[in-house]
Amino acid sequence: MSQDAVRQDCKSGRAPELRIVGTEEKPSLRCLTPGEQLGVSRFARQVLEQEARAILERAGTLNESFLQAVELVLNCQGNVIVSGMGKAGQIGQKIAASLSSLGTPSHFLHPAEAIHGDLGMIRTKDILLILSHSGETGEILRLIPFLEKMRIPYIAMTASRTNTLGRGANSVLELGELTEADPLNLAPTTSTAVMLALGDALALAVSKLRGFSDEDFALYHPGGSLGRRLSRVEEQMRPVSACRVAFDHKTIRDIFVDSHVPGRRSGAILLINKTGKLSGIFTDSDLAKLFEARSYDLFDTPVNEVMTRNPKVVTVGTRMKDALTFMGEKKISELPVLDEQGRPVGMLDITDLVSFMP
Repeated sequence: MSQDAVRQDCKSGRAPELRIVGTEEKPSLRCLTPGEQLGVSRFARQVLEQEARAILERAGTLNESFLQAVELVLNCQGNVIVSGMGKAGQIGQKIAASLSSLGTPSHFLHPAEAIHGDLGMIRTKDILLILSHSGETGEILRLIPFLEKMRIPYIAMTASRTNTLGRGANSVLELGELTEADPLNLAPTTSTAVMLALGDALALAVSKLRGFSDEDFALYHPGGSLGRRLSRVEEQMRPVSACRVAFDHKTIRDIFVDSHVPGRRSGAILLINKTGKLSGIFTDSDLAKLFEARSYDLFDTPVNEVMTRNPKVVTVGTRMKDALTFMGEKKISELPVLDEQGRPVGMLDITDLVSFMP
């Protein structure tokens, strides 16, 4: 039975049917009663509010230790190696990924694997960021003698600077004594939320001091819709070899007969003068207007008499996000891309750019 069918039964008050496979009956999916729905919504709000309060409290207690951590990361000549056990380790993996994407070389080191040979991943120019709420996790503490022997500094993200992990750290990002959102106060929830927020603050503070730009961001994010929006127009445009191009002194009839290219054609013809510079553009919409006006005699006149002169263009090097914004503001479907000499090198066609849209 589909989920939609179950939901419909719940709304109507009917009990969902049992689905039988062979001789084995599958129990029906449970539907929340109105009272349970209210209780669940109230509890979920409490979880979010508790975690939000904890993050805001940490924001009000940032001190010189946070600044020391920023300096350590900023001045690191090697990699920032992030380590943590269990849920804290999973948060650490995200922090390592954020650091790397914002220009700080970083990777995650599992503490249990570290003490079985992976300590060789650490070099003397590296620093460590170690996450442990209690500061007493056995696998974590077994890293400390190695770090002290190799004189490798580390930042502790832990509840208190007085626990075992905090006492030996070069900088301590104190979480404080947190109460987990779990009613049993056992499952890492509030503590991991604060860890994640502190890690984001650290990574972003360092990237800001380094002057990390959108060009840098694009360099580290070439894939996906985000990477494409940050790319340059010449990386995404339809190259001029795949565009319809014609001299502006030719007639409309001759142009449409001769200027064909393999594959799906664009909705515009790029028109150039004798020097090869763009002089205008003639679109399929312009052709439709001539038919609508029954101006058949214009088909045998030079296209430069009816083309759009000085069309909207962008130059090589323009960001795709800026080109997309420009196309939206000007409400155009084709946008020629020119080189520094004003010669067309390609065109952005709206039908090629659908995947860029939000």
